[in-house]
This record gives sequence, C-alpha cells and structure tokens, in this order.
Amino acid sequence: MAKTTIERLGELGQSIWLDYISRPLITSGRLKELIGAGVTGMTSNPTIFDQAISSGSAYDEQIRGLKKAGKSVFEIYDDITIKDIQAAADIFKPIYERTKGLDGYVSLEINPQLAYKTQETIEEGKRLAKKVDRPNVMFKVPATDAGYKAIQALLAEGINVNITLIFSLEQYRKTAAAYLAGIKKLLQNKGDARPVRSVASVFVSRIDTTVDALLDKLPENKEALYLTGKAAKANANLIYCAYAQICAGDEFKGLKKQGASVQRVLWGSTGTKNPAYSDIKYVAELVGKDTVNTVPEKTLQAFLDHGVIEKTCTADAADEAQEVIDSLQKLGIDINDICAQLLTDGVIAFERSFVSLLDAIEKKTKGM
Repeated sequence: MAKTTIERLGELGQSIWLDYISRPLITSGRLKELIGAGVTGMTSNPTIFDQAISSGSAYDEQIRGLKKAGKSVFEIYDDITIKDIQAAADIFKPIYERTKGLDGYVSLEINPQLAYKTQETIEEGKRLAKKVDRPNVMFKVPATDAGYKAIQALLAEGINVNITLIFSLEQYRKTAAAYLAGIKKLLQNKGDARPVRSVASVFVSRIDTTVDALLDKLPENKEALYLTGKAAKANANLIYCAYAQICAGDEFKGLKKQGASVQRVLWGSTGTKNPAYSDIKYVAELVGKDTVNTVPEKTLQAFLDHGVIEKTCTADAADEAQEVIDSLQKLGIDINDICAQLLTDGVIAFERSFVSLLDAIEKKTKGM
C-alpha cells in the first residue's frame, strides 16, 4: 500500500499531530480515519474545548447527568475534558506502544488562570495526571517564568509536559533548561527517565501576522517587501538550531545515557491566517528531523492533498535566519518585543476561552 503524504513526512523525522478534539470526532470514527492517514498525536487547548462544548449537543447528556449529581461548573468541565482526553489517549495507545513512547500523545492544558502561579500549576498538574491516569498524555504548561519552575517540578515527578506558548528563542532556551533540570532531578530521586516525554511548543504563524502588519505600515521599499512572510520561519529556524546544539551538548548526552529522551520541538499555530500565503506554508516550511507539527484538520487535509515532502528546517540555517531578524531590527521591528507581547496576549486569550467555556457549561446547566 502506498504511503500517505504524512507517513512520508515521518521518514524525514517529523510527526504530524492534530490540533483539535471533540466528542463527535472521537465517537464517529473520524479520529481513527485521520490516524489511518498518518496522524500520530493530538493537542487541545481551552479555545478548542470551548468551541467543541459550546456548539451542538454532543455533551448535553453528560452535563445533565453531572448536574443531577450535584457537580459544580468547574467539576463538570473537569469531567468532560478528562473523558475526552482519556478516550483519545486510548485510541492513540497502540501508536504510543508501537513507537516506544515517541508518539501517540494527547495534550491537556492545565488551567490557564494559573499561568503565573508556580505552586498552583504544580498541584493542578499532579492532580490531573493522577485523575487522567494515562501514560500517553502530556500536560500543557505555558513558557512563563512561573511555568519554567512548574515544568521542572512536574518532570521530576515523572509527569509528561508540553510546554506551550513559546514564541522567542529566549523562551525556548529557558524551556530546554527547565527540561534538563527536571530530568536531572528525577534521576537524582532515583526515578526512571525512560517513560518521561516532553515537547517544546513553538507558536509560528502569529509572528508573521504581527510582523507583516508592521511591515505594511512602513513606506514601500524592497526590503520590507522581501521580509514579508519570512519572520516566523526565521525565528523557528533559530530555535531549531538551538535545539540541535542542546542535543549535541554534554549535559543532554549525559542524561541520554541514563535513559532521557530528546525534548522534541513542536510547531504550533501552523494554520495559515493570511489568505495570500499557501494554505500549507507553516507545514511545508518547517519539515525537520525530531520535530512535531500540530495542525488544524483543514491544514491537514490541504497537506494530504498537495503537500510536498522536502526537508526545509535544518540545523545549519542559523546565519540565514539571523539575517532576517537583523534586517527587521534595522527597520525598527524587534522580534523579542513582539514575542513578549504575543506571550502576554496568548495567556490572556486562553484565560478568556477558559472563562467562556465555563460560561457555556453554566448556560447549558441552567437550560436543563
């Protein structure tokens, strides 16, 4: 049987995960179809769950039963999301086993209202890990100063972590350092590093959206035109080069000998937002070894239809990428300032989605 486009990506070392979850996706058999096309994992976030739960009636029966049982709105949310995560994780379990823990993961976001609270994030991560009780689930923690400390603590407990909302190279370096420190502590406590996995989720398209808008405001010139649509890839390439350096470093090599796995880079926010760009721009431009790309289903279908298999993200592209960042700086566009604002905006957006999700559940309970 001929391999799908996504399966051929796997031969270059990249996994494709689905950036979506819903009860109908799981129960209809659609998720299994996507797995058959080559999807090897899944990510979720408060915005995705808000869309899934607030639209339609797929969750109404469970909500009604939980309401009768006297559950609070948060407890109903907790039970709903965990049920979906467990069901999806069970479907992905054969991939997890076949790939020996490389793929087959489902990610669940820790309450985004805790993004700047270290201890509360740790406690919530431990609670969720115990309640979900699946080896192939990752718990998402944002790359904030409070988050880095929580990441270390959760990894030291043997809990899989997906570090999210990474925009800048500095955030990535801190994320990688937190991973190494957490694994080191796990080993010092006589823990087993072999089953513990983590990904560093780098958000991509939002950088182009922001930078392109700033370039559009500049007087027309060839440099601004040339740089349009290039910032996100350049930033991602710098992060990938840093990842390669860390993997080649003595600190990671020492941990690897004791059973530690690489913390793969995951490209997130890879749906194309600018209609002038290719609908697979942020997949086609970021094909690299030991990476994951989590995509919306629309982008997934587009890549299955007309994706080209070619390695486009390499560990020797730092100079070219830095030229783009430096050129932007000369035009008054500071990528670090942009990334800092995107992190703040990202946390706020997830907080709002979380509140909206709870409101949607509350409205449903009142109508029952």
